[in-house]
Parts: sequence; C-alpha cells; structure tokens
Amino acid sequence: MGNSGLAVSKVVARLAGVGLDQISSSFLNDCFKQFGINVMPAAGDPVELFSRQKFEGCVVRLYERDAETILSAARNSSSNRRMVIYGIARNTQEALRFASYGINAIFDEPLERSSVLKVVRSTHLLVIHELRRYVRIPVVMETSIDNGGPRKLMTVGLEVSAGGMSLRSETKISPTDPVRLLFTLPGVKPIEIRAVVCWSRPGENTYGFRFDPDDPSRQAVKRWIDQYLEIM
Repeated sequence: MGNSGLAVSKVVARLAGVGLDQISSSFLNDCFKQFGINVMPAAGDPVELFSRQKFEGCVVRLYERDAETILSAARNSSSNRRMVIYGIARNTQEALRFASYGINAIFDEPLERSSVLKVVRSTHLLVIHELRRYVRIPVVMETSIDNGGPRKLMTVGLEVSAGGMSLRSETKISPTDPVRLLFTLPGVKPIEIRAVVCWSRPGENTYGFRFDPDDPSRQAVKRWIDQYLEIM
C-alpha cells in the first residue's frame, strides 16, 4: 500500500448497488475497487435479496420512492443488519430523513469522483471488517450545538468515536468555550454531552469536537460503538 492509502487490488468485500442504474453502478464500482471492494448491481425485491445473500454494505439513492423499503430490509436482515450503508442524496434533508436507519456515509448527487473517493477512503476499513483498528464510526445524524446562546446551532454529524465526533455545519463555528452537543445514535436515547472544538476545516464546512472526558455520557457513546462493532 502506498501513500495514497489505497488497499490491495484483490476484492475482499461486496456492496449491493440496490436499484442503481448501470452508469452509476459502474462508476461507483470503479471507485470502490481501488480499495478491494466490489459494487454489485442488485435489482428486485430487497427483502428477498438480503435474505438470501450476504453483503458487507449497500448503496441506495435516498430520494427514490422505495428507499425506505430498501433500508428497512437491510437493517431487519439477520445476516446484513450490520452492513455499511451508503446513501446518495441531493441535499442535507434527504440525508437526514432516514437517519434512524443508521446510514453510515453520504455521496452527494451528482456523483463526482474526487468527493466519492474521499468518502470511500474514510470508510473502506469498516467495510472490509478491519474493525478493531477502526474506532471512528461514520454515521449521518442531526446534531445540535448549545453554546448558551438564545438559539441552538443545527449541524450534521459525520463520524463518532468514544472520544469525540466530527460535524458538517453551513454556519461557521469558532473555537470558543465548551458547548453541549445533542444527538441521537440509532437505537439509543438522545445523548447530550459536553465538548470543545479540537480541529476545523472551514473550507469544507467540517469541524471536530472532543468530548469532555469527565462527562458520563461518553459511556453511552462507547457502549453504542462496542455494540456496533460487536466487540463487547
């Protein structure tokens, strides 16, 4: 493996491209295969598909009419419920609409090679099950920031770890005093936790927050991650 971070060429994992057209499926497969992951076109009834085949992940357009049916079939499948789910969305609301299904990452529509590769590069270890060394879980969720002002700032969570999380915010966030983050991880009660900004990339609208190590809510985040990775 070179400095680009690309994995070996051998395919070690499969993604189901559910309901994707041939052009999009081929494009995504070309991006994923650099990391040893194959995107397989998948048509037909998603319930039947996920009941008879095992996949490491799937890709679904979140604005299609049957998007929720596909997501429900994936998360309710005994063999696929832990799969990594990539959503294709045209805007933030489409990405957040199905947050309860634990969508792991979003590709912006229209698909663009450099942005797709950036997402794949940051999530491929999770797909190929190198879970013990991958401690950041990509998960898209609405997150509010309470800095003590009259209004909370609404943002989008991108990744979460036991020690912190990264967010996307259209509003500039300045490193200031500690804030409180409020978010809901799939399957658990809302979590409110103290945090501070630890890094920022304003040009990309992304920010990193470090959780207060003394906040007991960190244990709720850690339990969710342990359960997600099934390494408890």
